[in-house]
Amino acid sequence: MTSPASNPADTAGGVPQVVFACVRNGGRSVISRVLTEHYAGGRVRALSAGTQPGERIHPEVAEVLGGLGLDTAGEHPKLLTRDTIAACTVAITLGCGEECPYVPGVRYVDWPVDDPGGQDEATVRRIVADLDGRVRSLLGDLVPGSDLPPSVLPEGYAG
Repeated sequence: MTSPASNPADTAGGVPQVVFACVRNGGRSVISRVLTEHYAGGRVRALSAGTQPGERIHPEVAEVLGGLGLDTAGEHPKLLTRDTIAACTVAITLGCGEECPYVPGVRYVDWPVDDPGGQDEATVRRIVADLDGRVRSLLGDLVPGSDLPPSVLPEGYAG
């Protein structure tokens, strides 16, 4: 595995790029992308894509993220391609398994996270809370020493 700092796929100016990949690109990958962009403040570029993209993001995901002040209006499912992964420092897989294209030199990390599609609000909130922690940890790895803004999650959010 390569470290993020030594990967030639870093984007111009040394800004790491990460792709979050799931099957439909309507839930887990969107949550992760939106949270990453929010916390990174331009220090990391985040993409999301799916191996079998759906027609829209899950409405329950949009509702929960909207309740946290995170806009999903510009989010639309996109097809995960080998070129997308090749342009990234890290590929985070969220349930797409062996359907995700493999590109040598890109660091792959699998996050086993439940699919929020069709779930009740409490379950989606739990998934968002899980991904919030994972994203914040990832950003600490990709941009060490940088201060992240406070979590968007209120105290006891997923409890």
